[in-house]
Amino acid sequence: MFPENTTHRSAAQAVTIHHPTPITPYPAAPVVPVQPGAVPAVTSIVLPDGRVITGYAIDHTQPEPAAAKPLVSRTAVNIALGGIGFGAVCGGLVLLTTFIAALAALVQQLIILAAVIFGGWIAVQVFTAGREQGGTTVNIRKAVIKRNHFHG
Repeated sequence: MFPENTTHRSAAQAVTIHHPTPITPYPAAPVVPVQPGAVPAVTSIVLPDGRVITGYAIDHTQPEPAAAKPLVSRTAVNIALGGIGFGAVCGGLVLLTTFIAALAALVQQLIILAAVIFGGWIAVQVFTAGREQGGTTVNIRKAVIKRNHFHG
């Protein structure tokens, strides 16, 4: 009923097989045989199926015992000491900021005081300057004004 799909390849043509090539391992350092200090004894082992295996017993080298680990890591101790140091410094920082604020207030009040004193000195100089220029002082005791004329 449906026409065959002619655009697809057959299964034999669609599959391509690739065989990977093994990578040669990095050449290891040459192994130098070391003669044991004494010839080990020959040991025989009987397996459960009855076979006997004979060979030399080789003592495995025991790794050196690791140094005893401290209960608390050195990093944790350093972090704790840093926290204690920061806590000790915080009080000093609060006092330092308080001292800076008080010093700023003192400087501000000294500036205001200097402005008031200097301003007062300027005012005194301005208001007393008219008297020193030889002004005339008139004492009026009984003044009689007749027909818009002053008779003193």
